[in-house]
Amino acid sequence: MAKKPVNSLNTELLSELKAALLEAQNSRSKGVILTSSLPTVFCAGLDIMEMYTTDKTKLTNFWQTLQDTWLTIYSLPIPIATAINGSSPAGGCLFAISTEYRVMVEGKHTIGLNETQLGIVAPKWFRDLYSSTIGHHQAELALLRGSLFKPEKALQLGLVDELAKDKTEAIEKCKKYILFYDNIPSLGRSVTKLDIRNDLIQWMKKNKEADIEKFVTYVQTPKVQAGLKLYIEYLKQKQQ
Repeated sequence: MAKKPVNSLNTELLSELKAALLEAQNSRSKGVILTSSLPTVFCAGLDIMEMYTTDKTKLTNFWQTLQDTWLTIYSLPIPIATAINGSSPAGGCLFAISTEYRVMVEGKHTIGLNETQLGIVAPKWFRDLYSSTIGHHQAELALLRGSLFKPEKALQLGLVDELAKDKTEAIEKCKKYILFYDNIPSLGRSVTKLDIRNDLIQWMKKNKEADIEKFVTYVQTPKVQAGLKLYIEYLKQKQQ
């Protein structure tokens, strides 16, 4: 991902990411490493500007694009690992834990689903994936508090699989993970992966419209829009 300043997930970036993943899949690549070209940020999560609107069509298009891109990542048959080279809150965390293997660079940056801090509710598919990654109780506490975890704590929780000293080492560890499957028949591996992930994949496919409607209705409320406005103003002041 290479969208300055913080790889915010807007409709354009999501569409480009989905297209790149499908291209890798169709070209029979050995695997994919998801990472960031930015020095201190992996992905800052969903673009607030995509949600700071009451335009139903725009909100619907954004959320549907997010759903489709997530489904592509989560159900990718070829190996996919993440080199988390910086901050990874909210949607950045979601995309990281949707891959098979995660290596996080050591440092002061954090990772986690912190939606409640922004007055937003993490949807069911965010929550279920979080619970399956770090356990139900830890996920419940983290979601309620909007917790963000430093690399060492993320490793302890199982939010990431390994730590690395820098991005180069993180990518090498991801490559090692992917190359491990050179000696495992791809069909058996991919079917096993999709079987393990099938419940959440099928839930999304069956509930896409309801999930979109729930998101649009919630985000359109005056209280949520007011909260997003305050957060945008805070970000502007921080950049000055």
